[in-house]
Amino acid sequence: MKTKTKAFIFDLDGVIVDTAKFHFQAWKRLANGLGIDFDHEQNEQLKGVSRVNSLKKILEWGNTSVSEEEFIQLMDKKNEDYLTYVDAMDESEILPQVKEKLQLLKDNNIPIALGSASKNARRILDKINLTPFFDEIVDGTNVTKAKPDPEVFLVGAEKLGADPKDCVVFEDSIAGIQAANNAQMTSIGIGEQAVLHEADHTFQDFTEISDEFLIKLARI
Repeated sequence: MKTKTKAFIFDLDGVIVDTAKFHFQAWKRLANGLGIDFDHEQNEQLKGVSRVNSLKKILEWGNTSVSEEEFIQLMDKKNEDYLTYVDAMDESEILPQVKEKLQLLKDNNIPIALGSASKNARRILDKINLTPFFDEIVDGTNVTKAKPDPEVFLVGAEKLGADPKDCVVFEDSIAGIQAANNAQMTSIGIGEQAVLHEADHTFQDFTEISDEFLIKLARI
């Protein structure tokens, strides 16, 4: 059944919470343990990239090779380190005005889904007490294709019963914006306009987005 309003789909990392800092700390610890330098600039290149491909990039940067068994062990170790940071999360990790905007959407009966590549998305939402705001959750356990492939957002639209062109996506990465555009959805960039220039609209964060803009955006 077609919804009366547009459906909203949110990425997680960099949009709802800033888990990039946890990924950075975990990847840096892993890289340094292999004798590989790892800085914030390199970490930026891993945004929206799967764990497998991220590790491949780090090994390439360090001109290092490992066995298939070691590769799997390193991926598991990185995730364990990352989860120690995740398990310490609480509502204070929610980025400014995100909860208020989600409440506004719920109050106006606007369908909301999460569309994240993270396999830890549900765990994070539980930790920060935002799970009840989402009608549907699509994460790394539901999809196989990485952004800019639109799979994660198309699955989200399907679960919400919405036509892709009637969906609005909030993303902080260029790959995510491209995925939303590839799905023919309205793309909202959260971050630097110079980086996210392919988005239909760009805001530094949710404090710059007015309630009026969101409600107007939701109308079909």
